[in-house]
Amino acid sequence: MPTQNSKPRPRPKGRVKTQNFLFEVTSEPLSVDSLVQTVLTSGDGAVVTFVGTVRDNNEGRDVIALEYEAYSDMAEAEMERIGIEMAEKWDLHGIAMRHRVGKLAVGEISVVIAASSSHRREAFEACSEALDLLKERVPVWKKEYYEDGTEWVGQGAG
Repeated sequence: MPTQNSKPRPRPKGRVKTQNFLFEVTSEPLSVDSLVQTVLTSGDGAVVTFVGTVRDNNEGRDVIALEYEAYSDMAEAEMERIGIEMAEKWDLHGIAMRHRVGKLAVGEISVVIAASSSHRREAFEACSEALDLLKERVPVWKKEYYEDGTEWVGQGAG
């Protein structure tokens, strides 16, 4: 739980959870509420979330499932670097990112990002930019499952 009247500071290095920051790769189902509670402080006027889900189609093909693989230590470290960049750039009070690995069915949540700040604009911008950077820089790979086979479609989330 966040502490009263505190504004957490991004930390430059170390393990991936401190006060209102969290960066994690997990095989467990993702909870939006859990991340909102992680980033929320008493000074927030906004918490913005992004929830990426497995859709049932891609480029005209019916998708029946996705599988994500990651080098977890490297992925968490890069998510933390992105989080610190976003916190500093957008004056965030908290930011959290969780990415799922393993085989996921259509409709399951694959990634959640939450950002908190005094004002909504900063939280929206940070959440959007964090997702773009996560897809660009974090070592997570995606395999799509179709009725007639599978295909690795490269690095990227959501």
